[in-house]
Amino acid sequence: MKLYTRRGDDGWTDLHAGGRVPKSDPRMRCIGEVDETNAAIGFALVVCESGHIRRMLEQVQARLFELGADLATADDSRPRRVQASHVNEMEKWIDQISGSLAPLKHFILPGGCELSARLHLARTVCRRAERASVDLFANSSSTSIAVTYLNRLSDLLFVLARLANQQAGIDDVPWHGE
Repeated sequence: MKLYTRRGDDGWTDLHAGGRVPKSDPRMRCIGEVDETNAAIGFALVVCESGHIRRMLEQVQARLFELGADLATADDSRPRRVQASHVNEMEKWIDQISGSLAPLKHFILPGGCELSARLHLARTVCRRAERASVDLFANSSSTSIAVTYLNRLSDLLFVLARLANQQAGIDDVPWHGE
């Protein structure tokens, strides 16, 4: 099977459950932002030496791939792969990690160790994916699990960035506003 099909050369692409949309369609923009979030997490994994953090991020990467497939399925009658239980799982991780971190007394700047900086970058990319999902579902009668999942994922990436700094023995970088 060839990697290229030439079906997208006209600026249109196929959806998972059938149909074609322009590559500039809000659905495709959202899928692309989710894919970019996944790539940013992969970029962080390159320098991740913590098995605990690695396991969570690899699970998130698989879930983001499933979320992309869900978003590529415009047919709402099909079952979704990403569920509220996946959000609940991330919330448990966030609570466990937060309990091991010093309480936040001020805003922090992205940085510290390399893994932390890369996780902060992934967090900002995730926020962009979240905004794209909000736009995609703006006219929907209900909130998509995609919005909730991406919102919680950005929180997870934030606490993982703090954990990475803690494990590296580096303090978070405080913001000393004016």
